[in-house]
Amino acid sequence: MRALGIDFGTRRIGLAVSDPEGRTAVPLATLERKDDRSALRALAALARREGIERLVLGEPVGLDGTAGTAAERVRRFGAKLAELTGLPWETVNESLTSVEAAGRLRAAGIDPRRHPERIDAVAAQILLQEALDRRTGAAADI
Repeated sequence: MRALGIDFGTRRIGLAVSDPEGRTAVPLATLERKDDRSALRALAALARREGIERLVLGEPVGLDGTAGTAAERVRRFGAKLAELTGLPWETVNESLTSVEAAGRLRAAGIDPRRHPERIDAVAAQILLQEALDRRTGAAADI
């Protein structure tokens, strides 16, 4: 089952996709976010083009486990996108995914300060991979 990972931000939306079997996530792109309406249309078109069957959105949860206004904004956006596409959706705690993404980029020799859009796509990959691993039980094997 092909899935789309979405790291929803105020300026950019990081995107990642899974392989057709739903085992591995790879960064796809970063979408500049002007407003919800155009972002929703662009994501719906992308989902159709890529044969997406499931949506995974990163939910910003505080380190203490609380969900604030940003998490509510993600849930509203996810519900609208699911309604528009007819696809099932879920959220994954995205705590520290941007920090981990920046570290991965540095390890690959890429300066994340010069390429912030790459942080968003890699963060989407991280959260999507977490969802895929949970679904297949691979996380328990580690």
